[in-house]
Amino acid sequence: MIRSQDALHAPYGGVVPELAARAHLQTLVPVIERALDTASSRWEQIDAVAVTRGPGLIGCLLVGVNVAQAIAWARGLPVIGVSHLAAHVFAAQFEDANLRPPVLGLVVSGGHSDLIRWQPDGSIEIIGRTRDDAAGEAFDKGARILGLPFPGGPAVDKLARNGDPRAFKFPRPRAPGLDFSFSGVKTALLYEGRALTRPLRGRAGWGRF
Repeated sequence: MIRSQDALHAPYGGVVPELAARAHLQTLVPVIERALDTASSRWEQIDAVAVTRGPGLIGCLLVGVNVAQAIAWARGLPVIGVSHLAAHVFAAQFEDANLRPPVLGLVVSGGHSDLIRWQPDGSIEIIGRTRDDAAGEAFDKGARILGLPFPGGPAVDKLARNGDPRAFKFPRPRAPGLDFSFSGVKTALLYEGRALTRPLRGRAGWGRF
C-alpha cells in the first residue's frame, strides 16, 4: 500500500519535513487498515509490529514509531525496529527470490545515495555514499532551476530522452574512494542556466534562476 505526498510538496519544489510529518499522522492508520484489508488479514493474525527506526526525517519517524508502539502495546505484540536503508536492500529478494549475498548494490532513496556490499553473513557494509546532496535532491533542485515540476527525476528524465548529451559540458563529479558528490554539477547547471538567460534579465521567467 502506497500513499504518495508528491502533490503536497510540489508547490515548494521539495519535501517540507513538517508537512510530511503531519501527512504521515493523518494517513498512517488508514494505510495500515487498507494493507490489512488488501492482504485479507485480521489483527488477530499479526505476531509482531515492524517499524522504520531510521534513517529519515525525524518527524516522520516519530509518527511511525509512536503508532507502532501504540498498536503493539494495545495488542501485546513485540516491536521490531527496521533500518530504512537495509529494508531497501533486503526487499530486492521480493523481485528475485534467488538473490543471495554477496551482492553489490546501490540504494537511492530520498536523501540517501549509498553504495553497499551485502555480505555472505547477511550484514550490510556501506562502501561509498554521497558527500553532499543525494541523487534525488540533485534532480529536484536541478528541476527547480529549469522551471520543471516536482518531483524532478521523472521530469528531467522525460526531457533528457530527446536531448543532446553533447550540448553542454558539465564537470565530472569527483569524491574520495567510492563516494559520490552531486553539488558541483548542480552548481554548474545553475551557472549555465544563468548564462543562457542573461539576455532575458528583467523579463518574466528570469526569477526561476
